[in-house]
This record gives sequence, structure tokens and C-alpha cells, in this order.
Amino acid sequence: MAHTDHQTMRRVLRREIAGTIGVLTDEHDFRAMRRYRSFTFHDHATYLRQLETVLRSRAAQGTHTTLALFDPEDYAAYCTASGLDPEATASRTRFTAELAATGPTIPYDGRPLDVLLPTLVDAAVRHATWEYATTLLTRLGPCPTCGEDIGRAGFTRASDLLVRILDTAPPGDRHLVCTVSGPPDTLVSVLHGDQESHGPTRLDEAEALEFTSVLALGLATRSPGGLVIRTSAPGTADRVYGWRLRGGTLEPLTASEVFDAYCTDAESGDLIPPEPGVDYREPPDLGEGTRTPGHRH
Repeated sequence: MAHTDHQTMRRVLRREIAGTIGVLTDEHDFRAMRRYRSFTFHDHATYLRQLETVLRSRAAQGTHTTLALFDPEDYAAYCTASGLDPEATASRTRFTAELAATGPTIPYDGRPLDVLLPTLVDAAVRHATWEYATTLLTRLGPCPTCGEDIGRAGFTRASDLLVRILDTAPPGDRHLVCTVSGPPDTLVSVLHGDQESHGPTRLDEAEALEFTSVLALGLATRSPGGLVIRTSAPGTADRVYGWRLRGGTLEPLTASEVFDAYCTDAESGDLIPPEPGVDYREPPDLGEGTRTPGHRH
């Protein structure tokens, strides 16, 4: 009887252990892992099917599982830095545990992997963009004139502007896009906000942090770019308006400039037919904060 009780307790404990699985989301990363003899899968489709079977089995047992993006290049670098054998499955387990502690993850909730994996990739891109923008902000250092930390001041100002933009937006769901041009790279950040019955806007914390960091970088470095918001509510036309990032300020776009931006293909420059039921307009006044230049450095 005691032996059976111990087995039962161990089964209960196993169900309460949360786990993380590192996922090779595309063919390129899958092929990179094929160089390791201990990685025994031969094709990506079979790998994903087997992974989905494992996830469903764990869920049926009441076990919570999160998914993380497994990057073979990062894995190789991790093994080199840690003195681990990349052929050992234990090394992959340790790397995945590191991902769970430091990188973006999403919970497995029973939806098919072809639905979940794009969400995981988006989360990884947001995290990488946030890390990159934060690194550049940190490198800006203090203002040579006043000594204020330029990156921190830019983040504070960007946070304030985002609050003003959301507070002055019409009721409804919000979709914001911020673009900051390099060098060295052009960064694009997207933020979604849901609002019901004129209540507060619900934001994803990771999305908001990334969006604010990208906007802060544009303000602090006085880089060119733009910010556009689209609001949607039942029974009304979608409203679109925005600002141009220039010289560390947000300059309002005219309704015709917003219309031109939305009706021009970003890659080819070709004209796109305007969407029916969309109201292109000038943005509301955000106050003096939009016209105060950033640090000159």
C-alpha cells in the first residue's frame, strides 16, 4: 500500500511541474540542428507533428507547458560560453531552461502549432527589438550640457506621449505603429490596445515596453520616423491619424499626408486603393510636450 501511495504522490508531483519546450519554428533552424548526431529528427514536418503529440499528452495529464523559440546559433554560442557539449541532450535542456528564464515564452493552450508558432515568433521579435532599442538608449550616456541621462529621459518622454496619445484617442480598439529609421537599422514596433465602454485601454505589457523603447530611441537620437494610430469601434468609421518624428519631436501629419501614407505601398511605392469606411484626419493636440526638442548631442 505504501509503495502505491508513493507512486500516486509522484504522479501528482509530475503533473504540477511546469515545463518549457524549445521549438525550432522554421526549416532553416531545423536544418542547422541536423548537424548534431543526437538530434534524431529527419524532417521538420515530422518534428512538429511529434512535438504537437507530446504537448497534447502533457495537457491531457494536467501539465502546464510553455513554448520558447530555440535558436541554433544562440545555442551554439551558449554551449561555447558555458563549456558544454552541444551534442548532449542535457545541454539542450539547460539552454531551454535559460530561455524560459530570460527570453519570451507563450503557454501551450491546446491550439494547433500552426496557430501558436507565429505568436511565438512575434513575441521573440518584440523581445529582440526591445533589447536592441534598450541597448542603444543605454549607450547614449549623459547629456554633455546638463548631465541628464539621454536614454532615460527619452524613455520617460516617450511614456508620457504614449499615455497622451491613448487618452486623446477616440473610444474603441487601438492599433499603433511606430517606425524609427536607422542607421544602423530601421525599427518597427506595433502596439494593440482594447477598450470597452470608455474604460481604460488594455495593453500587452511586453508590447507596450517595446513600443515605448522604440519611440524613445527616435526621440532621444532625433532620428526620422513616424507614429500612426488607427482606432476601430462598432458603428463608426475607423479613424487614422499620426505624427512625423523629426528632430526629437512629434509633428502632426495632415489628413492628406496620412491618406497618402496609407494608400502607398511601402516597398514598391505604388498607389493602393483607399479602404472604404476609413476616416483620415489630423491628430488631436497632445500638448507642449510634442514640440519640446530632445537633447542635442
